[in-house]
Amino acid sequence: MSIEHGRSLADLIAEGGRSFSFEFFPPKDEAGEEQLWRAISDLEPYRPTFVSVTYGAGGATRGTTVRITGRIARETSMLPVAHLTCVGHTEAEIEHILDTYSAAGVTHVMALRGDPSEGPRAPWTPTEGGLTYASELVELVRRRGDFRVAVAAFPEGHPTAESLDHDADVLVAKARAGAEFAVTQMFFRASDYFALVERVRARGVDLPILPGIMPILNLNAIRRQGELIGADVPAEVVERISAYDGDPVALRAEGIKVAAELCEDLLAGGAPGLHFYTLNRSKATLEIFEALNVGV
Repeated sequence: MSIEHGRSLADLIAEGGRSFSFEFFPPKDEAGEEQLWRAISDLEPYRPTFVSVTYGAGGATRGTTVRITGRIARETSMLPVAHLTCVGHTEAEIEHILDTYSAAGVTHVMALRGDPSEGPRAPWTPTEGGLTYASELVELVRRRGDFRVAVAAFPEGHPTAESLDHDADVLVAKARAGAEFAVTQMFFRASDYFALVERVRARGVDLPILPGIMPILNLNAIRRQGELIGADVPAEVVERISAYDGDPVALRAEGIKVAAELCEDLLAGGAPGLHFYTLNRSKATLEIFEALNVGV
C-alpha cells in the first residue's frame, strides 16, 4: 500500500496499514545506474509505501541523490524519501538542497546527522555555519511546512552513543522536533528492535519505527559492515550461515531464510512494516517476499 505525496506514513499506520519499503544508494557509474533502474522496475509492482535514496558519507553523493530521487518522483508511481545530512553543509546549503528537492516534486525527507567521510565511528566535527544534531535538521525541514520528515533509529545504539538510554533520548528528541516516523539501521535480533520500541514508548512517544532488513548473502561482508555501524551478528546466525561455507548458493539460501524468519518475528510482534536495504538489487528482496508470501 503506497501513500500519497501529501500524506504521512504515520497516517497509514494509524489507519491500520502495513508498510513495505525499499532503500537504494546513488550509483557510481552508468552500469550501476542501469542496475539500479532494473531493481526499481522489478520492485515497483509491489507498490511500496515509499523508497529512499541514501546520501554518501560526508555528503559525497549529493548531486546524484537529488537527481535519482527527482527521477523516481517524476517517472515512477513510487513515493521517494530523500536522504539529507548535516555533514559538510551550511544551513543555507541545506535550504538550497530542500528547494531543489521541492522543485523535483520530492515531499518526504530522511533527516540525518550523517557520518563523517571517515565513517560512523570517526569524531564528529560540525560544519561552520551548519548544524550539529539531526534534531536541528528536523526542525529546519519542518519550519518550511511542505515536507514530511523521517529519521534514523538504532536498535543496538548508534556507535557513538553513551548508552542505549541516551540513544533513545536522541530518537525521542528527533520525534519531538517533528519527525513522523523512523527507520532502523540493520540488525539481526528481533528482541533488539522490540527493546528499542519499548524504550521510546516508555518516554511517552508513539513514533512509528520501521525495522531495517539486510539479508546476509556474504558473512564476511556483513560482519565488516556490522562492526562499522555497531550491529552485532549473533553467534547462532553465524553458526547457521557458516555451515554452508564453501557453497555460495546454499549460503545465500540460508541467508534469505534467516532474514525471512526475522521478518516473520517482527511482523508477528507488531512491527508496522519492513524496510529493505536492497543494495540496488531486487533478487534478495523478492526472495524474502516469496518466503513471506507477499504478492504483487
